[in-house]
Amino acid sequence: MTSRISWRAASARRLRRQFLPEPTVAEVAGAMLGAHAQVPSAAELSIGVRTEGLTRADVRAALWEDGSLVRTHGPRGTVHLLPTAELPLWTAALTAVPDGPNTFPPDIRLTEDQAEQVVRAIGEALEDTFLTVEELSEEVVARTGPWAGDLVMPAFQELWPRWRQVLHRAGQSGALCFGPNRSRKVTYTRPPHFTPLPREEALRRLALRYLTAYGPATPHHFARWLAAPSSWATALFTRLAAEGEVEEVLLEDTPAWVAAGDTHFPASTEELQGALLLPYFDAYAIAAQPRERLYPGPAWHRALSSGQAGTYPVLLIDGEVRGVWHQRRRGNRTTVTVEPLTPLTASHVRELTDRTQRIGEILEATPELVIDKVTTGPHA
Repeated sequence: MTSRISWRAASARRLRRQFLPEPTVAEVAGAMLGAHAQVPSAAELSIGVRTEGLTRADVRAALWEDGSLVRTHGPRGTVHLLPTAELPLWTAALTAVPDGPNTFPPDIRLTEDQAEQVVRAIGEALEDTFLTVEELSEEVVARTGPWAGDLVMPAFQELWPRWRQVLHRAGQSGALCFGPNRSRKVTYTRPPHFTPLPREEALRRLALRYLTAYGPATPHHFARWLAAPSSWATALFTRLAAEGEVEEVLLEDTPAWVAAGDTHFPASTEELQGALLLPYFDAYAIAAQPRERLYPGPAWHRALSSGQAGTYPVLLIDGEVRGVWHQRRRGNRTTVTVEPLTPLTASHVRELTDRTQRIGEILEATPELVIDKVTTGPHA
């Protein structure tokens, strides 16, 4: 008989597996399948709120001192913090995900041979050094040809050189990662050398890791998280099912998958009892599905941008998005303003006070909590 899993039980297990008692920075990043790091402070908060003691200093030490963490291009081609030890898995799996349609006109695109030349040139140029994008551009053009430097890519009201089409691909291939900023300029370097896993093995492991962290889930959920074709994800899950790697359950009334044997869900949903503050592009707010259950009612209009998750920091109450929030830093003080979409209890307010205190600890600032009036309109 197919197991039936309630939304609350699924949410409770997902949260239990991400909010860890005494982890390292790399263990937290691994449990959540990468911390979105386009905005570094958001990644620091994503990791910090899942623990009792880690701060932004610990995240920075993992990046720039002990090297247990790397900032590079991860799922969806976006910038993530990933455990350095997991690069053999991530690079093999991400480069095996089919690309979407190329939106550049034919006279702007790189051929596959040119793309491979650029990725190879990037890796060679970044060996044992840190380069700004301008310095890297000079090196790439010198190693490939003038065609790589043609200013043809529209970007932010200017034109970028042709080679930058595959900057994210270089990151996903292990040829590039971010280095520490040089003044206000971003730098790039090459991560430690490693041997990628075989692609099929990497895809198998990544799918099972996703199901462990965010299951039960459907192939469509997995595809959405990776920005991959649903048909490709369906074929992957079908193969895993045939090999006995996954098994089917019901998430409420919808057929979904979990890793084989991973069918225990908490009878108690105490993890849901309370308020959490998750920052911009937090992994949970993006990867936990179905999205219409995570963002019920007014949250769908207020906390999503055209259906896209992560563009607003969210207030999570009882495992569902029930508001948004923002913070403003001034000197050594930070003000956390919460905008609930449903009424808060006295217990919620006490918890938000504690969460705000924790945000202050993570960011090494003195915090202040402000609770805005309850709003329900789509543009409030």
